[in-house]
Amino acid sequence: MSNRPEIQPTGNLRPLEVATGAVMAGFTVALSVIATVIPLASALHLVAAVPMGIVAQRFRIRAVVASGVAATAVAFVAAGSGSASAVALCALLGGIIGNVKRRGRGFFSALLASFVVGPILALFSIVLLLILSPLRNLLLDSLDNTARGVAEILRRFPYFIGIADAIESSIGAIIDYWWLWIAASATLGIIISTVVSYFVLGAVLDRLAALPTVDPLATTPDDRSINPLPLTLEHVGLTYPGSSSPALTDINFSIDRGEFVTVVGHNGSGKSTLTRLLAGRAPSTGLLVRPGAAGLGHHDGTAVVLQRPESQILGTRVADDVVWGLQPEHVPDIEALLTEVGLGGMAMRETSSLSGGEMQRLAVAAALARRPALLIADEATAMVDRTGREELVELLAALPRRHNMAVVLVTHHQADTRQADRVIQLENGRQIEHEPGWMVGTGAPTVPTYWPRSTKALLEIKNLSHTYNNRTPWSRTALSDVNLTIGSGDGVLVLGGNGSGKSTLAWIMAGLTVPTSGTALFDGKPIARQVGSVGLTFQHSRLQLQRRTVSEDIEAAGGPEIGSTQVSWALDAVGLDRRIASRSIDQLSGGQMRRVVLAGLLVRQPQMLILDEPLAGLDPPGRAAIMNVLTWIRRNGTALVVISHDVDGMDGVCSRTIHLADGVLTESPVTLEETRR
Repeated sequence: MSNRPEIQPTGNLRPLEVATGAVMAGFTVALSVIATVIPLASALHLVAAVPMGIVAQRFRIRAVVASGVAATAVAFVAAGSGSASAVALCALLGGIIGNVKRRGRGFFSALLASFVVGPILALFSIVLLLILSPLRNLLLDSLDNTARGVAEILRRFPYFIGIADAIESSIGAIIDYWWLWIAASATLGIIISTVVSYFVLGAVLDRLAALPTVDPLATTPDDRSINPLPLTLEHVGLTYPGSSSPALTDINFSIDRGEFVTVVGHNGSGKSTLTRLLAGRAPSTGLLVRPGAAGLGHHDGTAVVLQRPESQILGTRVADDVVWGLQPEHVPDIEALLTEVGLGGMAMRETSSLSGGEMQRLAVAAALARRPALLIADEATAMVDRTGREELVELLAALPRRHNMAVVLVTHHQADTRQADRVIQLENGRQIEHEPGWMVGTGAPTVPTYWPRSTKALLEIKNLSHTYNNRTPWSRTALSDVNLTIGSGDGVLVLGGNGSGKSTLAWIMAGLTVPTSGTALFDGKPIARQVGSVGLTFQHSRLQLQRRTVSEDIEAAGGPEIGSTQVSWALDAVGLDRRIASRSIDQLSGGQMRRVVLAGLLVRQPQMLILDEPLAGLDPPGRAAIMNVLTWIRRNGTALVVISHDVDGMDGVCSRTIHLADGVLTESPVTLEETRR
């Protein structure tokens, strides 16, 4: 197998190109249809070219062509030929400008391209109208009637009679020599549109160029037939392009059918990089030997289940998602497959109504529908509660015994390795001998287990209920009659299984969701009218980091008055080296991202913070760092609400616990130590 570190985009469209092209095509269709249907919204036609420009700027020409053809077809079905023509024009302009930007060229390159494309489009239009004579006659009749109508209107004004006569006298010549008119108008129209688009669309693309384009599962092309197992790594290493140090060094192990293998290690140890090699990326050094191609996403090939299952769910119903993208001859027994993963009877359920654990099971079912020889579960248990995690590991461990396949589970949890045939442990990019006690000693902060509770009511929730899709056949109750008071400097741990309503409660407390009934008051006023007063960290920190570098993101989160002094203070507060301020967001580990989000919230000095699963996916050092930050935050008077599946060490942060079950909240009279037991 080739050891090329660079992955050249050749051959068929890659999954990232298909996915991005599909999403951007959808945006283009939506904007173009709105611009065509709604009066005074025609300016959106120019905006609609932006998505196609993004595709052209980041991917190959064939990705733009595929996206443009698909978008044009959808627009024709949805809104007719007018919208289809507008979408095709958007794809053309976006393709020209985006391709020029991708190649690092300037205005004259775009202008030259328009002089080439314009005549080609004009010739195509002429040939099309010659073949479709009814369409040509309709177009010319419409042009004749429009011109004579305009002339009649102008004749009502004495000063415009000459112009009206000129229009009537020239329309006949235009109809007689229609092909010249089509050639001139199409060519000139493309040239003018390209010039305008270069300055308007090009400015947008220049701003977006700073955003990273990374395909985490990019694979090396392999023309062999699909056959990923048995797999052997011999002294394998990988150095990413542009990096001075290797991400993996001297990795040696093998995987064969019938095995359940776990990969463990701290954040930054190289687990994700190893996942990419197993999925089909070629190493920089050493040999990665398998009898055929990895076949990522293909039948009988390799399947990957990610930490965030919602990023893999495409169907609106469970059954639709299981068979999404499969060829008709490969469609499995859906109900039997769902029953195997613990989702029996849910085929017609809306995927949006599933809990986190159910989504993970659906992702496994969709992977199994492709009958993979190798299934890789990358941190698939990180966002699931303890019971759900145990059930999911039990399912994954049993798959090699039921099917002729191998399963690799990448995890932070020592308990997930108990049923493994072998454990691969990584440390600083190297393979080491597995240490069963590697998770022991999290370094959780040693702090008093008793905290004085303030008598001042900061947030008051009374008789609160919330129903999604209220008053529709798809309504779903998430919270019922919740009553809760949080004082200044309070520390509350919210426990509950997947789907119990924890995240809904968090969003309501932050003011981002208005409850169906009841009240949520912050300092005596509805919190929904004070968005930003309560800080909220999401389960997935990367979703909150919107700028290119750490300092830019913290400054943006804090507001226009925040400068380098406040950024340095915030980094100190969350235990990050000040030198990290200039680092790109995508160079950070998961734990560092969580602390940067906290830093951005802290510069605003909020009275209350809500943290949704702050420890998910973190190794022991990362957990200890976050716990220390939370302890410091509360000691300085900020109220904390922590939503977590993981209670270990939380008695150093929170003084009381509340439980959510099926949307109903009860305050627990037991201690966190009793909760652990």
